[in-house]
Amino acid sequence: MARRRAVLGLIGLLASPLLAPTLPAGPLARLLAPAPVGAQQPASQPVLRIGAIPDQKPEKLNRLYPLVAAELSRQLGVKVSYVPVVDYAAAVSAFRTGNLDLVWFGGLTGVQARLQKPGARVIAQRDIDVNFHSIFIANARSGIKPISQQKQLVELKGRRFTFGSESSTSGRLMPQWFLSQAGVKLSDFKGGAPGFSGSHDTTIALVSSGAYDAGVVNEQVWRTSLHDGRASREKVIPIWKSPGYPDYHWIAQGDLDARFGKGFTSKLQRAILAWRPSDPQQKQILALFGAQQFTEANAAAYGRIEQVGRQIGKIR
Repeated sequence: MARRRAVLGLIGLLASPLLAPTLPAGPLARLLAPAPVGAQQPASQPVLRIGAIPDQKPEKLNRLYPLVAAELSRQLGVKVSYVPVVDYAAAVSAFRTGNLDLVWFGGLTGVQARLQKPGARVIAQRDIDVNFHSIFIANARSGIKPISQQKQLVELKGRRFTFGSESSTSGRLMPQWFLSQAGVKLSDFKGGAPGFSGSHDTTIALVSSGAYDAGVVNEQVWRTSLHDGRASREKVIPIWKSPGYPDYHWIAQGDLDARFGKGFTSKLQRAILAWRPSDPQQKQILALFGAQQFTEANAAAYGRIEQVGRQIGKIR
């Protein structure tokens, strides 16, 4: 007890104002000194959170988008973080709730996101997205032959057929529209309904294996898969290339200027539009996107996507 009283007495003595002038000056004193009343703590810097619809295998997405985050961080001088999502619907939901600031959407999901978040801005699209295409493919042993006219899609009736994701523009929305124009209903496929693989890569794998007789993928993934050897014409063949339509695009939240500073959204847009193959880092990004550059995108160009989305019940 006596020892405890001695310790408490020493603490009280050290705390006495009479001893304050004897405290050592210099860095240690500044470190120990309490902060002045009302002093402002440095505000945490906002983080630009980017995301993308998971239209391909996670391995590719996890190579591409951290590169995008690093390049944008370098260009913009802010911290940029890539946030993966589990599916197309999750990307739209995360944008609606404000958990993602900049998202690489497909045509349909981009329209859905903008309708749910007024003020959102279309930032850019790839050079190939102005006139994008879907490729209908078939298992090489299915007996399905290439066709030259859209009306010949009726030959897919009674076949096992798979789309990609249910919300994919190039792997479901527009292909379903082209099929309906040819007189093919979803109930016309074998089993009374099509499959939904979830991604373009998986569609190619399923058709190659014979699990499905035919399917549809986006042209860029198809070309890349052939180039990388992930698709073999000995197992899967292209049977029809669709007419063109606008597809993928970057969409940003409408409040970025308020959070990151005046003119930030325009600066972000200029950064993406400036990517060129002459820069080693940007060349890698563009190659993974399957593009030569990004161009300005017009939200009005996606009016047809919205119209088709409403017709098939994907937009209400």
